[in-house]
Amino acid sequence: MTDRAGTYAQDSDLIDPEAVTAAYYDLVPDVADPSQKVVFGTSGHRGSSLDAAFNEAHIAAITQAIVEYRTGQGITGPLFIGRDTHVLSAPAERTALEVLAGNGVTVLADAEGGYVPTPVVSHAILVYNNDPSHDDQADGIVVTPSHNPPRDGGFKYNPPHGGPADSDATSWIANRANEIIAAGSGDVRRGEAAPGRHDFLRGYVDDLANVIDFDAVKKAGVRIGADPLGGASVEYWAAIRDTYGLDLTVLNPEVDPTWRFMTLDWDEKIRMDPSSASVMASVVSRKDEFDIVTGNDADADRHGIVTPDGGLMNPNHYLAVAIDYLYAHRPDWRPDAAIGKTLVSSSIIDRVADDLGRRLWEVPVGFKWFVPGLVDGSVAFGGEESAGASFLRRDGSVWTTDKDGIILALLASEILAVTGKSPSALYRGLTERFGDPVYQRVDAAASKEQKARLGKLSGDDITATELAGDPIVAKLSEAPGNGAAVGGVKVVTEKAWFAARPSGTEDVYKIYAESFEGPEHLKRVQEEAKTIVDAALGA
Repeated sequence: MTDRAGTYAQDSDLIDPEAVTAAYYDLVPDVADPSQKVVFGTSGHRGSSLDAAFNEAHIAAITQAIVEYRTGQGITGPLFIGRDTHVLSAPAERTALEVLAGNGVTVLADAEGGYVPTPVVSHAILVYNNDPSHDDQADGIVVTPSHNPPRDGGFKYNPPHGGPADSDATSWIANRANEIIAAGSGDVRRGEAAPGRHDFLRGYVDDLANVIDFDAVKKAGVRIGADPLGGASVEYWAAIRDTYGLDLTVLNPEVDPTWRFMTLDWDEKIRMDPSSASVMASVVSRKDEFDIVTGNDADADRHGIVTPDGGLMNPNHYLAVAIDYLYAHRPDWRPDAAIGKTLVSSSIIDRVADDLGRRLWEVPVGFKWFVPGLVDGSVAFGGEESAGASFLRRDGSVWTTDKDGIILALLASEILAVTGKSPSALYRGLTERFGDPVYQRVDAAASKEQKARLGKLSGDDITATELAGDPIVAKLSEAPGNGAAVGGVKVVTEKAWFAARPSGTEDVYKIYAESFEGPEHLKRVQEEAKTIVDAALGA
């Protein structure tokens, strides 16, 4: 934590939007340089135009590759496209529209030319594909780097299942895009952008009553403050208020590509992460004015929940409360519908699931793993420790297969309205029943070679038998829920666990750890975790 974390941005922190946009067009990436290649992470290709990592050549090539991919997959329906409020999102969308037009793809963009949150694109794809009046299938593109700083751009592909593309698809698209750029981009076809128009906002907002009990929220008179943090959800919150007659105030309707109104994150960077106490400092300062205050990141796939009695909730804490509430208040969900969590999410979720008599479905990091279960209703809730989650409609059918920070934010008000208790108070009740875990993520130095070894490590490579004085009961390199490789290891005792995964962007590995025995025990777990992992890596 730095001295200026949680304080308002100063002029010296701000980007020059014109310079960032000019670099998008002027700089041509050299894909022989790994830092300038197309690389799809868990949420698409991200980078800054200023670093020659997100430029017109990238987006043109990625879009051409997506066209070729969807053709190979027999996808012939419309492609829904939306963008967030980052300065690079508008030029990138324009490039994509030209390439899609040049390839004869039917495209549906926002009817008002406005911003479109990630979950809204997922919702539109699923609604179209679940309509029996046609046989073709739609897919989509979301132009967003999510919560990343203002200088960054992002570009991700959602296939017909509506969620993030799997690694087979993204690897093919990235490899093909790099081939196109390396060959001089001659394979890119471009035309005049002339997309069809789709009313994303009304289609999503009018359907929300099938997910959230607005009658209960309105009847209880819950006073809501919703801060879009300068992101794509800004018009959606006003529309939700007006459509459902809620006592809801949009705390900051301003959109500014510099995000000058933000408070700085832990590293003094402007970042729209609603789970960060530093980022949410100005939002938290208004907690006593409302019953529930919420925040969303720039594409609204993440949520932050603030209560008068608890301040900003830890994402793991809110996930546990949401799960406990939903599975008790959604009678039309399948009785065998599992609870989905990533393996680095809190183990209090395991205890809640056991108490509910529900199967826990634990998967690797990445929301894509929840997609099949959300589609067929076998997983009613999927959540990540990084404040991303989605859940089913009230009738048990699919809502979105990408993270939806809007419905998670609205759910907090429903929980308060129905139970009479804030999510923070309900979490305290859970800890009285199941224990009070302490959770933290730290980083440890690692070379590229060590990171590569860690990503391929097997549980059998861990020779330790104890962790912080307790017997190790599991050493996992595959997720229990689906058997997929976790890209690292997780070591579990009855009282604690840690997971180690290589960073995709830095020469470090991430250690996630949790203890039900308090902060000192957690510190011991973290110290021994590093020793155990370093021994397995031969460090």
